[in-house]
Amino acid sequence: MTSPAPQTRYLDLSDGRSIAYRFTPGTGPVIVFLPGYMSDMGGSKATALFAMARASGLPCLLFDYSGCGESPGLFADGTLSRWKAEVLALVAALDTDEKVVLVGSSMGGWLMLLAGMALGDRLGGLVGVAAAPDFTEWGIPQMDKALLADGETILEDNPYGPEPTPTHPGFWADGQASRVLEGEIAIDCPVRLIHGQRDPDVPWEIALELAGRLRSADVQVTLIKDGDHRLSREGDIRLLLRTVAELVLPRAPEDPAAA
Repeated sequence: MTSPAPQTRYLDLSDGRSIAYRFTPGTGPVIVFLPGYMSDMGGSKATALFAMARASGLPCLLFDYSGCGESPGLFADGTLSRWKAEVLALVAALDTDEKVVLVGSSMGGWLMLLAGMALGDRLGGLVGVAAAPDFTEWGIPQMDKALLADGETILEDNPYGPEPTPTHPGFWADGQASRVLEGEIAIDCPVRLIHGQRDPDVPWEIALELAGRLRSADVQVTLIKDGDHRLSREGDIRLLLRTVAELVLPRAPEDPAAA
């Protein structure tokens, strides 16, 4: 009989923030999913990873950044530095010393790099899905940057929902201070990057640039010719699950006779 799905719990931080999360225990590396900008732990990629982890007996952590989903707070207060601190606090609160494999979607792919460098030896792997490092630089027109620098919030059409997508000046300034593509990225673990070549939001060339900046020699880029930004189709989800499984599930010993 399958045990009931873990309920949402909350981690209270010292400054009053309360972070909603779901955790399923298990044995092996902890899979931690980092949602994209204005996304949450209820998305299809997050829930598919959680289901795979439960079925495989692996630990998995889903959560909502403060001001997103089930976590209280104002989205306008959110920054990469703020949300990175939440990732690290949640990982530190886990009752395990196992390695951590961060899976980051879009903005979460930028955040996984920042959190991964902070985790140091605890980091066991990274999987980026349409990872968008430094998008406050390459993804915002110069005129809008000037408005943001003057303290104005920018609103853009949102192809994924009815409400416009805001970029707040605090998030933009913190993002500009958190850029990683201007030098070597001090990460040495295995890294897998999945990117659609029909992504209208994050150019697929960003994945190649990121691969070149990572210090790790174990970096693989998978390009999906007809893939969009979300990569939430059934086949895209299967590829993500297979990619993560290769990093976290123990491998059977190779048969010397087959070599």
